[in-house]
Amino acid sequence: MPTIPIAEIEALDAYSQAVVSVVDAVGPAVVSITSGRSGSDGALGATSAGSGVIIAPDGYALTNDHVVHGAGRLAATLTDGRTLDAVLVGEDPSTDLALVRLNGTDLPVAELGRSSRLRVGQLVVAIGNPLGFQSTVSAGVVSALGRSFRSATGRPIENVIQTDVALNPGNSGGPLVDSAGRVVGINTAIIAMAQGLSFAVPIDTATWVIGELLGHGHVRRAWLGLVAQTRPVAPAQGRRLALPGDSVVEIVAVEPAGPAGTAGLRVGDRILAIDGQPTTTVEELHGRLRTVPIGTPVEVSVLRGNDRMQVAVTPREVPSTP
Repeated sequence: MPTIPIAEIEALDAYSQAVVSVVDAVGPAVVSITSGRSGSDGALGATSAGSGVIIAPDGYALTNDHVVHGAGRLAATLTDGRTLDAVLVGEDPSTDLALVRLNGTDLPVAELGRSSRLRVGQLVVAIGNPLGFQSTVSAGVVSALGRSFRSATGRPIENVIQTDVALNPGNSGGPLVDSAGRVVGINTAIIAMAQGLSFAVPIDTATWVIGELLGHGHVRRAWLGLVAQTRPVAPAQGRRLALPGDSVVEIVAVEPAGPAGTAGLRVGDRILAIDGQPTTTVEELHGRLRTVPIGTPVEVSVLRGNDRMQVAVTPREVPSTP
């Protein structure tokens, strides 16, 4: 039998210790969330299940919107075996995040980290309840940062974390944790038939969503009242016009009574920047709007023909759908 070098044993032990310490710190705060409707006997008839993570001792927990959306009743099971009723506090389909509150106090809590500090290759651990197997742990690394994919509403979720952590149905809504035991993401998606491709919504996004849900009951987003597309620019034209990138955001429709129409923006105008920040794609435009205050004018730099213009536009909140 070959002898394993001492260095390899020590490295394995260090890896194991890191994963075990994460599970010890965060595992008790991870819950199995069951959604469904009450039967005639009062029991919960489960229609879907996922995971969640408690972020406050008075019962607030984060999960995915698709885990709890449309549920008539929610219940959360802790690792100690307790099952608590839960209520939906608010949801944001555009980021696939939801905030629920468990009917309990002095509950175990996970610490939130900063996803902006993640680095490719960093160790991360997922804890959840895949396929009904409670408190399942899987580990891997951050494979890529800054990914973007579209939510169920069609709005892009930005700065998504890509990992090679093994996830399965039921992991949705569970935490992605760094080696220091801090939640850095909420696991949200896998690609069917692919191996080693898993995605998590960054915790920085989730923190912003939590604040909006608790402060306003819903997530407010700035709205300009226009439809745009990313349009490539030929290198020669880009150099001649001193454009900030190799594409621009071209306006293809404007709602006349909306903020953009009222300010004078037109179909065919090409947006170059928002408040001085280069904006070369529709995804970047959505990102800029996420940070601008509603009701405060922003300076939109546009190219109309060959002429540059600065237009002050006052964003409004996205109108509610009737």
